[in-house]
Amino acid sequence: MRSYPLLVVILLIGFAVMSFNPVYKGKENENTFINKGLTDFKGKLEQLKSDVYRFSEDKISLEELQKSLSSTRNSFKEIEFYIAYHYPEYTKTHLNAAPLFHIEAAGTSAYTLPPEGLQVLDELIFSEDAGNEKVKIKTITDFLYNSYSNFYLSTVKNGVSRGNNKTLPLRIELIRIYTLGVTGFDTPGSLNTSEEARSAFWGIKKYISDDLYFKNYNTEKAHQILAEGISYLSSHKDFETFDRIEFYKKYIQPLYEELGRWDGRPDDLKEFSGWNVGNKNLFSSDFLDPYFYTLLKSSEDNPSLRNLGKSIFYDQNLSGNGKMSCATCHLQDNAFTDLKAKSPSNIEGKTVLRNSPSLYNAVFAKRFFYDLRAFYLEQQAEHVIYNEEEFNTSYENIISKLKTDPEYKKKFRNAFKDGKINKENFSKALSSYVASLYSFDSDFDRFMRNEKEVSEDVKKGFNLFMGKANCATCHFAPHFSGLVPPLFNENESEVLGITTKPVNQLPVELDSDLGRGKSPVKKEKSWIYDYSFKTVTVRNIALTKPYFHNGAFNTLEEVLDFYNEGGGEGLGLKMKNQTLAPDKLNLTPTEIKQIIAFLNALTDVSKAKE
Repeated sequence: MRSYPLLVVILLIGFAVMSFNPVYKGKENENTFINKGLTDFKGKLEQLKSDVYRFSEDKISLEELQKSLSSTRNSFKEIEFYIAYHYPEYTKTHLNAAPLFHIEAAGTSAYTLPPEGLQVLDELIFSEDAGNEKVKIKTITDFLYNSYSNFYLSTVKNGVSRGNNKTLPLRIELIRIYTLGVTGFDTPGSLNTSEEARSAFWGIKKYISDDLYFKNYNTEKAHQILAEGISYLSSHKDFETFDRIEFYKKYIQPLYEELGRWDGRPDDLKEFSGWNVGNKNLFSSDFLDPYFYTLLKSSEDNPSLRNLGKSIFYDQNLSGNGKMSCATCHLQDNAFTDLKAKSPSNIEGKTVLRNSPSLYNAVFAKRFFYDLRAFYLEQQAEHVIYNEEEFNTSYENIISKLKTDPEYKKKFRNAFKDGKINKENFSKALSSYVASLYSFDSDFDRFMRNEKEVSEDVKKGFNLFMGKANCATCHFAPHFSGLVPPLFNENESEVLGITTKPVNQLPVELDSDLGRGKSPVKKEKSWIYDYSFKTVTVRNIALTKPYFHNGAFNTLEEVLDFYNEGGGEGLGLKMKNQTLAPDKLNLTPTEIKQIIAFLNALTDVSKAKE
């Protein structure tokens, strides 16, 4: 249970509507189901507000309040696909924000604000301390009610926003259900995951039935999958025993693919999301578009460019002292890591500040480095080039060296029509090579695509990862990194309270690295980012030891022991801002082995061998 000081915030008239960032605007109302759903949700919020006040006056029990909140959340889930798609910023920030402090930028500075919305209420009202949090529950409920009321009045007056593509909101919702819903991310207190997924399925089914647009398509198969999925979710309610593999293969993936056949209209999201709308399976290599995450365009990429980038990647001569290349810290045989606690510096006997992360799937990120100081892949390379402890050089020096090399002149001519050796083309070549390092053909990926079988331990480990162990609430499927679904256009960092050594080695001490708290990004300066580090992928984790930013953990068993204890706070360290829940996970030795079996099944280094 996360506690935080109550800040005084003034709700200006119309604030919620003004804070929207809709994809498209329009005055035409949608089908009757959407209009009714918006109205029904407002009524549920009115009832919840009344029940919150009655609870504060000891007129109803906590159980009755919990039922009221669940009813409200289910009502929201029925129309979530619509509101979250057309009003993403409003939904993410005010309506259903994660129960963590966040910042809102204002020029070069930022305000640190408490969380608000349905997720926060779920965590509070389903906590053991709910009886002592009555004032906070009232305040957050009032904020939520007033915010949505302003939104509702706006929709009555102006109509709700509309997009070009009718099926995109539905497919995005399926991704949301699987990555944020059944993992418990969206219900941190109640874990009513099956119940809410069932409401979401019902909303999609009703929408398809009511909207005239879908009369142009044969919707029988989709209705059948939805009906069977609703039945399945009604009879499989236990969070820990819920089979997320069966649910995916029988309902999520078939429906996701079926809906993808229905609409050939333009992609409303191509400027906002890395998700590839043509994808048919979340566990395929084309799930995300790498060119969304880099300045390099798909039309510019080609094999000659990748080969040039590979030559640059392995060239020590380009560094200041002629002894360091990208491969110095990113060795192909180790999934592009170096197996060292902290990577070597160009200064004899010294290391850089942090551990070397894998470059597999590195392109799929909106922020780079453990402290998130770089905003795109090319900027990440720039930091390394100018860093005095790494390449310690400049673009000017590198370009000068390349221009004197006959072989590079030839390679640049092959890769670019203009044949120019300059900073822009250099960056494109290096990005092309790094972006080519996909890793989506592991045993587990192939299993989820029905191409092979895996052991029962792997299956159980995945369900633990997605459920009881809470791994997937930070390492989001299917990339299992901190790239946030369902739009995959922002990166999370987490405060884990990482220690200087494994938890079985006393004394237990907090690592002193402040991570994002020391980032040069001025507009993100806030205490909430002290000891915060980027959530990296766990794909190929079997090959990338030692672990964490400080490389202090040498085995996956040690890593899971740390999480099992609730991170630094769970171990008794004083943490004012830990984002990892400090509660013990109570994973058994057998369950830890099963999770590791799943992690091992994510190994795939085939792409780099091409």
